[in-house]
Amino acid sequence: MICRRTLIGGALGVFLTRFASAQRATRVVRVGLFANTPEPQWEAFRKTLREHGWVEGQNLVIEERWMMGDARRAAELAANLVGLKPDVLVASSSTQTEALRSLTRTIPIIFLLHADPVGIGHVASLARPGGNITGISQLMTDVSAKMFQVLHEAVPRARRIGVLWNPTTPSHPPALKVIESSAQQLGLHPVMIGAKGAEELDGAFATMVRERVEALLVIASPLTFRERGRLAELCLAHRLPAVFGFRQNVEAGGLVSYGVDIQDQIVRAAVYVDRVLRGAKPADLPVEQATKFELVINMKTAKALGLTMPQTVMLRADKLIE
Repeated sequence: MICRRTLIGGALGVFLTRFASAQRATRVVRVGLFANTPEPQWEAFRKTLREHGWVEGQNLVIEERWMMGDARRAAELAANLVGLKPDVLVASSSTQTEALRSLTRTIPIIFLLHADPVGIGHVASLARPGGNITGISQLMTDVSAKMFQVLHEAVPRARRIGVLWNPTTPSHPPALKVIESSAQQLGLHPVMIGAKGAEELDGAFATMVRERVEALLVIASPLTFRERGRLAELCLAHRLPAVFGFRQNVEAGGLVSYGVDIQDQIVRAAVYVDRVLRGAKPADLPVEQATKFELVINMKTAKALGLTMPQTVMLRADKLIE
């Protein structure tokens, strides 16, 4: 015979379990998104979170802050976002990661396009990040070397190669070292030209003219992504064949790009956000490396530049823009 105390205890246990489940179901989490520009591919971030049970208007609030290619706004925007005390912070690149890291060592930070998290010191190692930061790396140092090789194949006559970089982007100095090494191996002469903001781009291209630059490598950054249309116009106006790190630069009129698939990085970062929201610690989540890369060529731009793309390069392309 079951005693009254057992029945009451069992009923109470069921009630508490259901109450705890209801609390979890209705708990609203806040995600702070600190990225460059509000591009369409961010819908993949929301879609992936929805697939994992996090729905805006129900149990999820996403606070967005857009840098719009101006790294000088990073500190202000990061402080505004951290002040909201979100459950998780998402940083698109090393620039945003550094701005957030300087303000908090407790709120989890997930990056998705970090070029060199170990080299910059944002994580202790790829396998064991060790702090409040982890995410998906885009391997910029390796990508930069590959970009240099692609540009050399596409424009083999060019000997003086301009390298447009951003002194405010933490990951660019390591990339410059890789490019210098690649140039030495290929017997080419790199001309490093820095630009911190959109207003410095005209001056950067004027320097390229003075330095008799014959082709250009543009290291990917929030600035070069934001100003992709203008960069394409400047390259065409100065008759400079250029390689970029993002497909979107080529879609805007650039010649060729080699780099990671941004949308794939975004989706994988959203999965990490879900894991952290469910209790995983960034210190224990290994930094994942990019797995999808794409080579894109704009054939219309090649024609406008009077350039015949080598068949060896075209056959490797993932996409040709006619």
